[in-house]
Amino acid sequence: MPTLDRSIIGREFPPCFAVVEAEGARRFARAIGDTNPVFFDEAAARAHGYRGLPIPPTYVLTLKHAVSSPDSALRALGVESGSGKLLHAEQAFEYLQLTCVGDRLCFRERVADVFEKKGGALVFIVFETRVTDEREQAVALIRHTEVLRRDV
Repeated sequence: MPTLDRSIIGREFPPCFAVVEAEGARRFARAIGDTNPVFFDEAAARAHGYRGLPIPPTYVLTLKHAVSSPDSALRALGVESGSGKLLHAEQAFEYLQLTCVGDRLCFRERVADVFEKKGGALVFIVFETRVTDEREQAVALIRHTEVLRRDV
């Protein structure tokens, strides 16, 4: 069992980068059933005051997963995702600036918190990913919590 205690709080993982492409954003909008023309037609997006095609909500996580395995941070901590002892518990997004097609994004993930419940039988690992644009301006913050069941 890897050492998963408060000593790993603040641990950072290598950044990864993605460029927002129109077809991927459109495909995502179709997949979630969003028919808003601003996600499909640049003229409609500009008519609504956007500088280009905006990305649909939560697409930023799809972009991150396209350039970095969803469980790469867990593997770096020594946690095997296929062990049957891992549960995805929570996920939240905070949008700080509009992201549009053509933007180049940087994803920097770190361990934000670690805590235990049930006498140490459950370890909660909170990850935070800061997403910035090419000007290093924060555009989003992604938080997700994973729970590892320990055999205590």
